[in-house]
Amino acid sequence: MVDVIGVGFGRTGTASLAIALDQLGLGPCYHMTQVLERPDRARRWLTAWRDRNPADLASLLLGYRSTVDWPGAAFWRELVDAFPQAKVVLTVRDPQRWYDSASSTIFRAALERDINGTGIGHRLLRMANPWLRGYETLERELILDGVFGGRFAEREYAIDVFTAHIEAVKSHVPADRLLVHNVADGWPELCAHLGVEPPDRPFPNVNHGGDFRRFERGWQLRGVIRRHIFR
Repeated sequence: MVDVIGVGFGRTGTASLAIALDQLGLGPCYHMTQVLERPDRARRWLTAWRDRNPADLASLLLGYRSTVDWPGAAFWRELVDAFPQAKVVLTVRDPQRWYDSASSTIFRAALERDINGTGIGHRLLRMANPWLRGYETLERELILDGVFGGRFAEREYAIDVFTAHIEAVKSHVPADRLLVHNVADGWPELCAHLGVEPPDRPFPNVNHGGDFRRFERGWQLRGVIRRHIFR
């Protein structure tokens, strides 16, 4: 049963929130990193996106007590309605800084391919790495085209989508279920909202820009190794 639904877009502190929820005993928490671990998960999320079937979402999140980040955030309305007992956390940050962060990390490679095309090296990497193929297809269809209408490269348009999402969540989710949260605020409001005691440790602060780029290179390499050595 899902007890916590994180509805904030990627690069709003979702990785830190995922760790925080695990530390509060509200894990395991589903995050985009779970999709990167297995290519079949990307295919299943794409099927759920195309069918818009809440039953698919329940199956995808089976065994998880919480979800944050994409792909779940693309289904925020369906998840909020499918799990009416769940608390909802909307992570936010300054819209301009959010766009700078997202465009230089999670969407950097996709934006570069849109401008320069797909080079031979990347095509070979996709052939060798099913994890990469699955992730890029999910990223394109569900997030870049689905959420941002294929216009993420247009800064003001993407920021308008970001801010409209925040307002839509506030309008749809009852106030007693929703916390609008900046992860820089740490434990107090989050723990009060979730009805748990704050732990005696600093709030997680992870996945800065450099952290993401190192992680990106690592999972691309691991995907090739898994395919060709441990198959």
